[in-house]
Amino acid sequence: MSERDVRDVFEYALLRVVPRIERGEQINAGVVVYCRARSFVAALTHLDEARLRALDPEADVAGVRAVLGAIERHCAGGEGAGQAADDDAGRRYRWLVAPRSTVVQPGPVHTGLTTDPAAEAERLLDLLVR
Repeated sequence: MSERDVRDVFEYALLRVVPRIERGEQINAGVVVYCRARSFVAALTHLDEARLRALDPEADVAGVRAVLGAIERHCAGGEGAGQAADDDAGRRYRWLVAPRSTVVQPGPVHTGLTTDPAAEAERLLDLLVR
């Protein structure tokens, strides 16, 4: 069995946009994927502006896009991650999936097996967000 055939455990959480916290309505706008065995963490996002405006015509679309972009940079690490620049993949992931009551929130954490965490992130984005 080659290294490409090895299936590793991965975790993921959806990124949800809740434009009006008091109403609890939400749309999925991204996914964060973490694979400890491969020191992999990534966030992929897609904001459906029309769906967001259907929930709240006054939604701060630019603000939501800014937060989603910051989450992607946080996962990527390096200078774009700010204070998390030197954190390992697991620490960056755990910080992102911690529950919070903000407009952009992580959903529950789920697990699976994968041979390619990056491809899994794309698959989940297509399946659960787009």
